[in-house]
Amino acid sequence: MANTLRPALAAVANAVPQGSRVLDIGCGDGALLAYLRTARNVQGHGIDVSATNVATAVARGLSVVQGDADTDLADYPDNAFDVAILSDTLQAMKRPGHVLDELLRIASAAIVSFPNFGHWRVRAALGFGGRMPVTSTLPISWHETANIHFCTIDDFRALVAQRGYQITSSAYLAGGQPRGALLSNLLAEQAVFALSR
Repeated sequence: MANTLRPALAAVANAVPQGSRVLDIGCGDGALLAYLRTARNVQGHGIDVSATNVATAVARGLSVVQGDADTDLADYPDNAFDVAILSDTLQAMKRPGHVLDELLRIASAAIVSFPNFGHWRVRAALGFGGRMPVTSTLPISWHETANIHFCTIDDFRALVAQRGYQITSSAYLAGGQPRGALLSNLLAEQAVFALSR
């Protein structure tokens, strides 16, 4: 079933411990939660800003509510979950540092994935073409994207350190395939980090 998930979601799923209580923030249509329920026996809940996504997830039998991660995470109690997931959503948050704080308040661990704006193709598009890139991991033109905070892998590591959290594991992808950590800020298109307090 893992092959039904896109590569970045499969990398996120691999970081979720069996039987965890999970909150998937920005869960989309619930594909990851549905997979985790079946393959990892998780007790999953989700939140998404899109009513269409919420309806699709609920139709799959998932516990998903409509909400905005920038404001509605405050409604969840401390330590309500084992794992909070933020997949390809960090760059669309108004206050990414605050969202990280909320993730690790409501769960003892967080898994965060994001497109790496430090990838060499992004750098080349800006440096040589003078335009914001459109790539396989950033497929939408700058004026149509929800992305408001572009970050690199090194930027994210610095934010985590500044907030006083620990990186417990990481995974990097290029072309949808796993790659090593060496030169990941330059060569990885996508990153997945597991964090703890």
